[in-house]
Amino acid sequence: MLDATTPEHRPTHAPEDHPKIKAERVGILLANLGTPDAYTYWPMRRYLNEFLSDRRVIDYSPWKWQPLLQLVILSKRPFASGAAYKSIWNEEIGESPLMTITKAQTAKMQAALRERYGDQVMVDFCMRYGNPSTKSKVREMVDAGCRKILFFPLYPHYAGATSATANDQFFRALMEEKWQPTVRTVDPYFEHPLYIDALAQSIERAYGALDKRPDILVMSYHGMPKRYLMEGDPYHCQCQKTTRLVKERLGWDDTDITTTFQSVFGPEEWLKPYTVDHVADLAREGKTNIAVAAPAFSADCIETLEEINEEIKESFEEAGGKTFTYIPCLNDDDAHIKALSAVIEENMRGWLE
Repeated sequence: MLDATTPEHRPTHAPEDHPKIKAERVGILLANLGTPDAYTYWPMRRYLNEFLSDRRVIDYSPWKWQPLLQLVILSKRPFASGAAYKSIWNEEIGESPLMTITKAQTAKMQAALRERYGDQVMVDFCMRYGNPSTKSKVREMVDAGCRKILFFPLYPHYAGATSATANDQFFRALMEEKWQPTVRTVDPYFEHPLYIDALAQSIERAYGALDKRPDILVMSYHGMPKRYLMEGDPYHCQCQKTTRLVKERLGWDDTDITTTFQSVFGPEEWLKPYTVDHVADLAREGKTNIAVAAPAFSADCIETLEEINEEIKESFEEAGGKTFTYIPCLNDDDAHIKALSAVIEENMRGWLE
């Protein structure tokens, strides 16, 4: 068992000038997508440039994509995206909701894991894009004596543009370490029983607070180009399975729940049906009272608070919809923290008693 209470020490028989070694700990590094530092033009441009230059996100040839990105998209999009962020910004503490929620999740995870493992573990978070960077947090953990690091992308479902690029950045950070720690990365947890139960509980609470039961629940997942699915990305299948497992856990019929995909970008065909179009179709079919949940997001963010609760809601209402209920992400809900803690403990087997 690791003993994190042991002070810095020199190896046995080492000379006096040998550098001291930190007591060993296990680092648990949570990773989320990221957020701009502010919603003004230049912070937005830096954030979007990093995000949209990622070949995992946009895999077009750079010599074609970069001129379009730098000369056209990044001259206009920071204004539109900045306005969207401003509409949801946590002005009181000067950060996006994703940052606020991720900090709260991390604090609860620290408390839960400290209760079990004491000072043997160090829990922190990083962002794939923006701050705090993956590189900076890996450096902090290594400096703190973490000889083992469990890297946990907070995406229930695997996708090349989410889990894989987070892992890529983690391994890039490790390339700069003189003494690399032993590492593990966490598998997607889209079918973990505690995650499914946490989703089901959140839906039951939301439905229980309504005067009238919605006609249907729309499970809206972040989209991706259909081409990625055809090239072997498992994301689509994992999303469909989450919906099915939640439906079974709730004891619902097929007509009570449906799967859609949002956040379409660019000229390609993406995974269908598109949420923004499908909710309008539901309204025109007479389903004027709907609820929408976003199981692919571990924390509420621009795609849920602005896109779902504003743009998608507007599409529904313009088509004749009357009651639109957004069910928040699991965020720092206790059932969610319990599920994430269980995933961490399962992935640390053999590392700690």
